[in-house]
Amino acid sequence: MKAIKILILFYFLPFMLTAKEYIVGIVKDNHKEPLIGVNIHWQGEASGVVSDEQGQFKIGGEPGKQHMLVFSYIGFKEKVVHISSFKQAMNVILDEDNELGEVVVERTVPGTIKSRISLLNEEKVTAKELTRAACCNLSESFETNPSVDVSFSDAVTGAKQIQLLGLSGTYVQMLTENYPNFRGPASIYGLDYVPGPWMESIQISKGAASIKNGYESLTGQMNVEYKKPMTADPLSLNIFASDAGRYEGNADAAFKLNDKLSTGVFMHYSNETSEHDDNHDGFLDSPKKHQFNMMNRWHYQSGKYISQYGIKFLQDYRTSGQTHHTLKNDALSPYEIHVNTNRGEFFTKNAYVLDNETAENIALIFTGSYHDQKSDYDIQKYNVYASNIYASLMYEKMFAKKHHLSVGLSMNWDKYASAYNLKIEHLSDQPDHETTTGGYVQYTYNKDDKFVVLAGVRGDYSTLHKFFVTPRLHMKFMPNKWFNLRASAGMGYRSVFVMPENSYFLASSRKIEIASDLNQEKAWNYGASANFYIPIGNRELELSAEWYQTRFVNQVVVDVDSDPHAVRFYNLSGRSYANSIQLQASYMPFRGFTILGAYRWMEAKTNYNGMMRIKPLTGRYKGLVTASYETPLRKWQFDITAQFNGSGRNPVPDATNPLWDNKFRYYTILNAQITKNFKTWSIYAGSENLTDFTQKSPIISASNPYSKDFDATMVWGPTMGRKFYVGLRYAIGK
Repeated sequence: MKAIKILILFYFLPFMLTAKEYIVGIVKDNHKEPLIGVNIHWQGEASGVVSDEQGQFKIGGEPGKQHMLVFSYIGFKEKVVHISSFKQAMNVILDEDNELGEVVVERTVPGTIKSRISLLNEEKVTAKELTRAACCNLSESFETNPSVDVSFSDAVTGAKQIQLLGLSGTYVQMLTENYPNFRGPASIYGLDYVPGPWMESIQISKGAASIKNGYESLTGQMNVEYKKPMTADPLSLNIFASDAGRYEGNADAAFKLNDKLSTGVFMHYSNETSEHDDNHDGFLDSPKKHQFNMMNRWHYQSGKYISQYGIKFLQDYRTSGQTHHTLKNDALSPYEIHVNTNRGEFFTKNAYVLDNETAENIALIFTGSYHDQKSDYDIQKYNVYASNIYASLMYEKMFAKKHHLSVGLSMNWDKYASAYNLKIEHLSDQPDHETTTGGYVQYTYNKDDKFVVLAGVRGDYSTLHKFFVTPRLHMKFMPNKWFNLRASAGMGYRSVFVMPENSYFLASSRKIEIASDLNQEKAWNYGASANFYIPIGNRELELSAEWYQTRFVNQVVVDVDSDPHAVRFYNLSGRSYANSIQLQASYMPFRGFTILGAYRWMEAKTNYNGMMRIKPLTGRYKGLVTASYETPLRKWQFDITAQFNGSGRNPVPDATNPLWDNKFRYYTILNAQITKNFKTWSIYAGSENLTDFTQKSPIISASNPYSKDFDATMVWGPTMGRKFYVGLRYAIGK
């Protein structure tokens, strides 16, 4: 009854607290890019609002009294818009302020945006940032980002994993278009499945994220937004080639069929068939790969109804292992690894706006995927067929300006069928499917963007782990425009499917031991951050400091320390935690030149078989310095990035026959790129790993892959040295 009374009170709050009506909208430039920080006020009034990181705004007014809305932004012409209706959402385009071709007022669009308005500690990586390096896919999108690391899971298959807050990517909830994606076997190679030119932006949320998208975020969320048919260029092309023998082509096109319907078509093809064995260990330094990727998406809008739907197909084949010319006996067959994947996805998102004034709407998301992955690790075979269906029904409403309520229901179904030739105890006892249904309530209190509190709780029922509750809490305090504080706390859960998520361990002779009673993983995450925006002249020095801790209640421990010839999966007994502290500064000393520096310290410790140890193969710190310079009129762009990667611990070696050191050393990676821009196209050239640093022996006992010592999962650094590349981008603007 108490909850019902609260809901009734929320419903009548707008009538009791205010008589104002509100206008919502979005502000963009001529290139359809959102404009951040646009000043918006009623004509004749000094105060107003500013647009957020999405270019969106909301301003209150009184119909009949206020009808001329003013938009002003440095480098753009002021625009005054007559408001005839408070019911209609606005789409405002500002024109750049170019005077007679003699004096040109320029604006530099930020590559990475740390929102000072958002309640969550979020970073938005824009399309501009993605062009600063050889961004061929999602895994290569973080070379200039201080928060996210990407490392190889092994030295032969090319499998990659991200790391956030000192923990591997399985604890980061991966989203595309705000729905969960890349689960199970797709979590191993999924970072290679998203072409860079397809992406509109990447949103990274640290710590306890919103509960709208489920309970699985333990260290944060990463969401990929693809280009939208309504705003994308009619045609975009990207061609890439490197001296390592990698060739890639991307094309996407947007078509507006009528006032209500538009569609986008995306194509990608890449191959890397050259053999590289620069360290002469007899194994390929990187797999030979072939990928074909396509997507078709649609957008329909009629009045207050909006619908998006699309399909995607992927074919990814990769081959690695011994090179033929290293075999001494021609009669012998090389040790080869084949991983062939076919994947299909579909999605549909539907929303209906019930009331523009209160942003009241109802939305339904329904998605599905089928993942067919066939793997041969020499004589070992492991085929997995993963199916997923996800549905989410959401309702949201704003009660006056200060109160916002969101409620919803969700369902997630995972199924893993497999065929294998493996000698692993208890493998047949492992669960192969799970259905989880649940609901959530999330409430936000916002006092003039200066003090914001978000509290949410969801309850879910799993066919494997029964009922569980996920609480989340976020707070933000912004007493003025140059300083803000954020704090968060929340719980996250994760169901573990060992072999679909860890099949890369088959690239070794380690015996795989799986406990038969694995629990659901459960962890608390706490965090706090402070951001300063210090005016220096007519520019700002941005400073930030943040701390996060992830503390596990339950964890499935991946133990490669207790036995150098085995990997064991068992339930945590004791403590397991990860601490992360990051300091960051960015500044534009003069027009066109931006520099960013960051330092991150990490400590991840787990109880491995009764002994607290630092997580292996993970550096203790990372430093990053990146600089970018655009010449006047943006004709040339120069980018350089230096990564300073700290030392760390290797798994415990065999005491009687140690084949690797206890620790690995620190190393530096240097990347650079030059871009020449023309009116509709640009060419770029650059180099990765200019320092030419590589891990000397990433594969243990490479000369004898059939011995008990063979292990290709001991990777902590780059496996390939210096690479040069060139590329071309072409776009027909709207």
